[in-house]
Amino acid sequence: MKGAVQQEPAYVIHRRPWRETALLVDLFTLNHGRMSLVARGANSSKSPLKAQLQPFQPLMVDWTGKSDLKTLVQLEVRSAPLLSQTRALYSGLYINELLQRVLPAADPHPTLFASYIESLQALAALAAKTDVEPILRHFERAFAGALGYDFAWDEATDTGLPVVAGGYYGYDPVQGIVSAAATGVRLQQIPGEALLALAEGDFTGELPRRTAKRIMRVLVDYLLQGKPLHSRNLFSHSVSSSGRTP
Repeated sequence: MKGAVQQEPAYVIHRRPWRETALLVDLFTLNHGRMSLVARGANSSKSPLKAQLQPFQPLMVDWTGKSDLKTLVQLEVRSAPLLSQTRALYSGLYINELLQRVLPAADPHPTLFASYIESLQALAALAAKTDVEPILRHFERAFAGALGYDFAWDEATDTGLPVVAGGYYGYDPVQGIVSAAATGVRLQQIPGEALLALAEGDFTGELPRRTAKRIMRVLVDYLLQGKPLHSRNLFSHSVSSSGRTP
């Protein structure tokens, strides 16, 4: 069948009603990136697809179609990670929304796909008092790299000089980490010691954790081009007592 794809590993990242009885499903796939499929009849109470096409659900999918909007032909359900905690669930929704809203369609990113699976597994294994933010920061970093916005924590791109403890730096989504003398950057007064800790993989200390969150918030907002993230509102209402949002 021309234009057909078979047995493609995929995860459901979003779904919504489409026409009378169909669902429009956004998938993150291994070899084709983000794809939109019409699942005909899936919004009917009698269709098993309605229960199978859930967010975070891993699938093996067959589809067909020549246009950007494909038609689901068949699927095979795989074992899914259970995001039972509220923090884990809302964190997963945040990750899914990033993929759905920002990732270009039909642009494969197998390394990011692997990072997505690792993130879901880490969220599913999240202990009651474990900090969720390192999981989110690692995924955001992989997401930034897939879109061409990766940077080194420990180097100022405008000077080519290494970051030093005791110094202060800036961050710009296009340039990355820059020296304190750089003008027009979106984020300033970043402590050098925090950047050095992040370069060593420390996302748990209070200062590097807070710094990574500030930098990734600026980057994500830049990628969204002013569009809001609904999952942030979920966080703000559900965990307002902790004061922590993605």
